[in-house]
This record gives sequence, structure tokens and C-alpha cells, in this order.
Amino acid sequence: MNAESTALGFIPSAWATWCVRLFSFQVVILLACVVSAAPGLAQIKPFQTKAKQAILIDHSTGAVLFQKNADNLVPPASMSKLMTLAVIFRALREGKLKLDDTFKVSENAWRTGGAPSGTSAMFAGLGKSISVEDLVKGIAIQSGNDACIVIAEGMSGSEAAFAKRMVKEAREIGLEQSTFGNSTGLPHPDQLMTIREIAKLSRYLIKTYPEYYPYFGQRKFPYQPPRRSRPYAFYNRNPLLSMNIGADGLKTGHLKVSGYGLAASTVQKDQRLVVVVHGLSSARERKAEAAKLIAWGYKSFDNYKVFDAADTVGTARVWGGKTFYVPLRGDGDVTVLLPKGAEAKRLSFEIVYDGPLKAPIKEGDQVAQLRVTTGTNSVNNVPLYAAEDVPRGSIVRRGVDSIAVLTLRWLGDKASGLIDSVL
Repeated sequence: MNAESTALGFIPSAWATWCVRLFSFQVVILLACVVSAAPGLAQIKPFQTKAKQAILIDHSTGAVLFQKNADNLVPPASMSKLMTLAVIFRALREGKLKLDDTFKVSENAWRTGGAPSGTSAMFAGLGKSISVEDLVKGIAIQSGNDACIVIAEGMSGSEAAFAKRMVKEAREIGLEQSTFGNSTGLPHPDQLMTIREIAKLSRYLIKTYPEYYPYFGQRKFPYQPPRRSRPYAFYNRNPLLSMNIGADGLKTGHLKVSGYGLAASTVQKDQRLVVVVHGLSSARERKAEAAKLIAWGYKSFDNYKVFDAADTVGTARVWGGKTFYVPLRGDGDVTVLLPKGAEAKRLSFEIVYDGPLKAPIKEGDQVAQLRVTTGTNSVNNVPLYAAEDVPRGSIVRRGVDSIAVLTLRWLGDKASGLIDSVL
């Protein structure tokens, strides 16, 4: 028995035994039997946090290593500025905006988000023109509300119009629940995000805009306003940047109604983790809880191979093909991040896809995901690919499939309660 099977318990390479099959028009799920790990491995205690909401994700794989109330909609405070920057970065990438473009500070921006507001500001002078690059730094480093409003008005004419643009961008990224009423994160009934979606947005910014991401890790921003003898010295508000733990972004947030929050990313030994914590009682507690969660993540998880490259992981139902099912494989060995030792003693495997799949299907098409969930609620989602071609079937075959799918949909609805009781 190799090291992987020792850590996870014996896993048959063919993975032939499935406990339940559920089919519907929207999602097809194959639920695998629970796997027990070998006894005698070191125990790792589940993580406990004071944060009301928290999530820890492995950046490269998307594996959720820890989550607590991650799907609650909450006021994100200044962490919503990540979406403001996502809109800006896209405009820069597409050439619709340049770093040396300038926007003028309106009275609204100055009064609502600047010095008179008493909120986080880069102290942009009323009526002054400021470069886009300075505004970006003012947002990413100083969390300037005035900088957000200046650029929102400059790009969209009004902050309300820019907020609609933020929502549109969120949906394109895949954030399904987040809504925005302003560019700053200041209190607004429409300013709501989930911790999971803040983490997803963070990962998107890291992956999509490597040329702009370093702004988040810049420790100091010396801003020289016109007609001021000495520059402002703004220091990055991210408390993890000075801890020597590999932190290089992203954004803090605080409102009285929501507490203290932080979206952060760290890199250690070529592994990047993304953490979001929210609902903490102080800046000190925010720093401590985020750092503890990151440290726990690096020490508590290892990569394990659960399927070889040649293994058929499972099958997916196909409508209108010459065959009813297409076999599924990973892109090479299927490797997942799992808790060390006895934490992995309970694993469930699901094949998830929008189904039934429609023929024709080509070998190598990504058509499903393998979802691996542990007893501690960490989750891996691994892409699965068609292992062979499935050509389109005859008219008769498509008719038979239509009847079968309708029947199985009805059976799937009846079976949902059974699945809950079985597992």
C-alpha cells in the first residue's frame, strides 16, 4: 500500500461502488461511499476562530480548507473596494483607462469620502486633478473613500452608475450574491457580500491582474498633493504585511455594524492561501485570528493522490449520444489537499455536473467536477474530463433519452430525502 492509500484508507483504483445516483435536469450528482482513514495517525484539532465568518482557500486548487458561515450576506465594509478595483483593472487592461489619466475631485467626493467625512481618506483636495495610478494606490493602500468616489464619478458619471457597473462585473466574475450601492463600502443597504465571494474575488484579482496585484502589497504610499509642501505618508493597513509570513495583499475592512474584517493572501513554499475573516471585535483580534488561521492551514494539510491518471473516476449521463454515459478522468493524477492524519477519516466523493450532458462530446472536454468533502468540512473541487468521444445518436435514441431523463428527474426529486438519510 502506497503513502497515499495509507493516509486516506484503501481506495479502489476503479472506484466501482457508488452508494446513490441522483439525476435531474440541473445537476447530476454521484455520491460515493464514505472512506475511512487508517488508525494511529496524528490527530489535528479542528480550527476554532472568534470570527463570525471566515474562510481559508488554497489559491491554486480552490480547495476550501476551512469555512464558517461563509455564505452569510454581510456588509463587507472596505473589502468591497476589491470590486471597485476589479472594475478599474479591467478598464486599464482593455485600454479604456490609463494610469496617467486624471480625474477631478468633486465636492461630493471631497465631502462624502474626503477630509470632511471623518472616514478613511487620501485627503484629495477639492477641485484638484489626480492621476488614476495615485487613486488606485489611494484605494489599495490607504483605503481612501474619496479616491473611490473620484474614480467612480470619473469613469461612470456618478457613483450610483459605477455601483451598477460593479454588480455587472461581479456577475461576470461568477459572484452570484454580491450587490453594491457604492464604490467605497460605506454603509448602504445594497452593499452586501458573502465571505466566500470575497475570497473568490480575491483569487480572481490575483490570477487575472498580476501586473496590478503588487499595489496591494506596497507598504507605503507617499502622496504629494498639489500646493502642499510635504507629501502624505500613507502606510498599508493590512496588518499581515509586516509579519514575515509571506503576505502580499489584499484589503482590510471595518464598520461599526459589521466589525473588523480582512481579505489577505500569503505565499509559503510555493503554496498560496487566501483567507477572509469578518465580524471581529478589534483590529488586534482581526490580525491575530487571520494569522492563526493561515498558520493552521499551512501545517494541517497535505496533497494526496486519490486517482491515478489512467483511472476512470466515474461516469456522467449523456443525452442524445450513441452511449448513455461518458467515462470521466482527471487531467493526469487527481490530487487533492486533505487534512493530515485522522482529520481525513471521513471523506465523501461527489461527481457534480449540469446534466444530462448533451452529445456530441469530445474526449478531453471538461464536463464535470469531483467534489471531495472531509469530516471537517474542507472541500476540494477537481475538474473532470471526458475520457472518450460520445458522438450524437440517432433520432430514436434521442427520443428514448428524453423519456428516460424526464422519468429520472421525477425519481431524483423523490430520492432526495433518501440520500440525506443514507448519508
